[in-house]
Amino acid sequence: MSWGTTRVLGNRDAGRYLAGVLVSGFGTAAMLLVAGIWVKDLTGSSSLAGLVTLGTWGPTLVAPLIGVLADRFRRRPLLIALHLAMAALLPVLLLVDTAARVWLIFAVMVAYGVSFVLIDSAEAALVPAVVPGELLGDFNGLRMTVNEGMKLVAPLAGAGLFAAYGGHPVVLLDAATFALAALLLTLIRVREAPPPPPEPWTRQLAEGLGHLRRHALLRHLVACTGAAMLLIGINGALAYAVVDDGLHRPPEFNGVLGTVQGVGSLVGGLAAGALLRRLGDRRVTAVAAALLAVGLALRAAPGLVPVVAGTLAVGVGAPLVLITVWTAVQRETPNALVGRVSATVNTLTFGPGTLAVLAGAGLLELVDHRVIQLAVWALRGGPRPAASEGPPAAGLEEAAPAPATPHAAAPAAGTAERG
Repeated sequence: MSWGTTRVLGNRDAGRYLAGVLVSGFGTAAMLLVAGIWVKDLTGSSSLAGLVTLGTWGPTLVAPLIGVLADRFRRRPLLIALHLAMAALLPVLLLVDTAARVWLIFAVMVAYGVSFVLIDSAEAALVPAVVPGELLGDFNGLRMTVNEGMKLVAPLAGAGLFAAYGGHPVVLLDAATFALAALLLTLIRVREAPPPPPEPWTRQLAEGLGHLRRHALLRHLVACTGAAMLLIGINGALAYAVVDDGLHRPPEFNGVLGTVQGVGSLVGGLAAGALLRRLGDRRVTAVAAALLAVGLALRAAPGLVPVVAGTLAVGVGAPLVLITVWTAVQRETPNALVGRVSATVNTLTFGPGTLAVLAGAGLLELVDHRVIQLAVWALRGGPRPAASEGPPAAGLEEAAPAPATPHAAAPAAGTAERG
């Protein structure tokens, strides 16, 4: 365990915050898996099951518009309200009992997606008030590790509950975890400056976009991350086809693969800080993109061993690429712009993945899932950072000195594997 991780864990408010991440991450990981299994069970369609992911990722396409709200309110009260709202909304899924009501699952997943955008944007601005500036990178990695670590148990627990009792117990579990996370947030002691008077929406949106436009190296890193998330989106859309058509196993087996991916993400999250210090932003992003591409290719194989190995590679690569871009953004973004800038980064990174989910689900109706995965592997050479570009650029590879007040923030890790 690095000294930075030890210091983060020794911070009382950071510990409470991470406890909230753990609790809500458990319920969310179980619910998002079960939502797809539920649709597959009621409709028999792998394509529709894959589209469940689109509901949670779709709102990222308009995230800059949503993220402006995070800069108009105090962030901690906003986070508490969002968690309580989801706890109140989820019981609507108790009405789902036939294929005719599957639309309720998709509707709630869209609400999930909107809440994710707002939660991520608000967390991005709140974290610097909880954690000292020099520990933001360590906190991002640890938060990702905690969130992704839930895949070690939550998917199996959710799939097991669904197999034994159906989807309703998982719905109640997720609602309870949202409520408990809201309670933990109330225990965090932070001082937040009042938000500035709201300006016209279009002006605030333009300020967030302009901040990214003025940073060429940051733009390049965001483009690389978007390409990597394209691979992850395809991976999500094909998940049920890999299990059903490739491995000839029931949809609940996605819980096993989810646990394998959780192990990989645990490794990637814990290793991210050390790798960034040793290799720099560009090289870590290149390694992560390569892992994702190889992982997809292995998941196209018909055997259990290559599919498990590919799932593990995807699990390692995803947190590496995301933590890298979040850490870069945190060093370059003033706190007053964090909500809209982090939301814009989410759109540019997760937007391609959202489109990939839609395209992958449609292509499944036309071609075998192995053809799609191998085609993506063959085309993996899109925008990638060159590993031989020379020494890291100042300002992107070296952590900025800790500010006296929290003026720099990172987009929160929750967007990655929604937690």
